[in-house]
Amino acid sequence: MTTDHEAVRDLLAAWAFGALEPADERKVPRHLAECEDCAAEAERLRETVRLLDGPQPDEPPARSAADLLPFALRNRPITSGVAPHVAPYAAAVAGLKALLREADGRWGTPVVHDWDVHATVAHLLAADEPLAVRLGVDARVRPSTTDEGMSWEDAWNRRTAEVIAHEYRRTPEETVADWAAQAKALLATPEARDPERAALAVTLMGLRLPVAEHFLVRAFEAWIHADDIGRALGLSVPPPPEAHLWQLVRLAVRVLGLALGPSAPPVLFAVTGGDEWVLGSEDEPVRAELTLNPVDFCLLVGGRYAPDEVPRGADGDEGAVRNVLERAASLAWL
Repeated sequence: MTTDHEAVRDLLAAWAFGALEPADERKVPRHLAECEDCAAEAERLRETVRLLDGPQPDEPPARSAADLLPFALRNRPITSGVAPHVAPYAAAVAGLKALLREADGRWGTPVVHDWDVHATVAHLLAADEPLAVRLGVDARVRPSTTDEGMSWEDAWNRRTAEVIAHEYRRTPEETVADWAAQAKALLATPEARDPERAALAVTLMGLRLPVAEHFLVRAFEAWIHADDIGRALGLSVPPPPEAHLWQLVRLAVRVLGLALGPSAPPVLFAVTGGDEWVLGSEDEPVRAELTLNPVDFCLLVGGRYAPDEVPRGADGDEGAVRNVLERAASLAWL
């Protein structure tokens, strides 16, 4: 019987030549982040391909395995001594810090919305701030005054724009250092070490969740933006480790269920490799079934898939399925 390890080793040559099938484009980088033997073999193959190709005139040198694989290895989860509820955030921060070492000289590369790499890190500095301040960590950028009756969405949009403008007056390296310092301070709070303290529910960014789940929200956003930056720089960013990914999936399902409410047409929702949930009304027969890949589901909730574009398996009432997909996509503020 072929194991996942053997299957990936059979794909390494295609990976080195950049000729993977779409279905394998995520599988290989994920395995390389966890397997040093395959990573070493992949680096050797990629270097061989680079030497065979030779330098191309008037083109910057290609990103070789020597550039990419150190990031993949460093992106393995750093969870030793870290409480389970903050392990996904700690790993996402470690992975993004490693990725940002590859951004030197390319900070102005467009990433998402109207942000370049520098602005995307500044956005994350602002996005981590509400939880950090709530847990007693001082804001890295002096807060501005907000209108008393301003909605959280308007207040958040103003704050992130303000932090980005502030950080543009500094170097990208200074912005990264402040973001990393704030993340480190968050991971040093009592709530990051004590599950009982992390069970306290607080309202941040329009969501009332236990502090432990707000840490998961921060992990979710750090990974989404690492993926954004990786795509912009032409680097493959593995999805979160499987255990962390399922923590994010379960959180997203809970939030989606709350957003749909008890009167939505009921849909049996499944994530491949995981559980099933009935979303919507509990008083009616299920009208449809919907199945998504866990990474695709997270990208949909993160606003990186349009509802009609996300790969899915669906059966039954199309309107009920569309309602779930559209509500999932609407959750994104990233």
